[in-house]
Amino acid sequence: MVRELTRGREMKEYVIGFDVGGTRVKSGAVTQRGRMMAPGINPSGFALGMGNLLKTLKAEVARISDKLGGKPQAIGLGFPGAVDPDVGVVYLPGKLKGLEGYPIVKRLAKATGVPVIADNDGRISIYAERHYGQARDLDWAVSITLGTGVGSGVLLDGKILRDPHLQFGTQMSHIVMQALGGRLCITNARGTGDMLCSATALANQVKDGLSRGIPSVLSDQYFRDQSSIDFKAVIRGVARQDRLCTDELEHWTRNVGWLLVSVAHVYAPQRIILSGGATNAAEYFIKPLQKQVDEHLFRHPVGEGVPIVLSKLRDHAGVLGTAALAWEKANGDT
Repeated sequence: MVRELTRGREMKEYVIGFDVGGTRVKSGAVTQRGRMMAPGINPSGFALGMGNLLKTLKAEVARISDKLGGKPQAIGLGFPGAVDPDVGVVYLPGKLKGLEGYPIVKRLAKATGVPVIADNDGRISIYAERHYGQARDLDWAVSITLGTGVGSGVLLDGKILRDPHLQFGTQMSHIVMQALGGRLCITNARGTGDMLCSATALANQVKDGLSRGIPSVLSDQYFRDQSSIDFKAVIRGVARQDRLCTDELEHWTRNVGWLLVSVAHVYAPQRIILSGGATNAAEYFIKPLQKQVDEHLFRHPVGEGVPIVLSKLRDHAGVLGTAALAWEKANGDT
């Protein structure tokens, strides 16, 4: 099907979206109607370095251009941290080596001859939902990504929230939820949304229990390779009704629930949209999340809850969000 379509004009009219996370770079070509093609996944991480990241992006642009038979109209990049649309990440200490202040937008544009624009990955998630997903019919919505960290994007009265500090309304990850405990956040605060509600947070909770000798089906795996205890491993433990994994999942779910209660009170969304890797296990936590949020709302009409839904875009939300931004660039709307 792709081969047939590339013969026509439609396949030459596409943009490329990149979602650069803490562990992976996701990519794909996207038509203006939101059809994604030629998806790709490459490693990222702190040790990758900017030279190698730029090579990865250039190689993906070349691969997709070759496969689809023409250059993209524009390229969109999604990054964590404070992002200048015309430069890249301008403030992100310690997350990706060399990324802070590196002019990756200009260098990728020069290397490819294609317009490039960047934005924060949390804001990108609401872009994806607004254009292609669960917020197309709404004026008030919040997207929350639960992955390596926590991201958020906010739609207020039909407009995607922006602010003068290049965070674009994506700060729910830095809300302090437990000031006297929890791990230290990049903000130098403890007990933030990022530290308590990410997929990484759940894995760390279970690893802490394993390190203290609490019996678990994951014990042998932990002592063979501690780094192998990730979110997916914990969910496998939950599926086997492991007490440690089940207890920590319940604790984690309550933390996420309190975060979403705050979301509902701060932004008054008509809908909260969850995405990110953790939502692949949503069957284990979505119902108690909904119950907790509905039980703790202070809003009118009394008794009317806020629907918590899963993104239908799921693992592709970042790519589709940056693609939506790239289409604005291509059409001269940014």
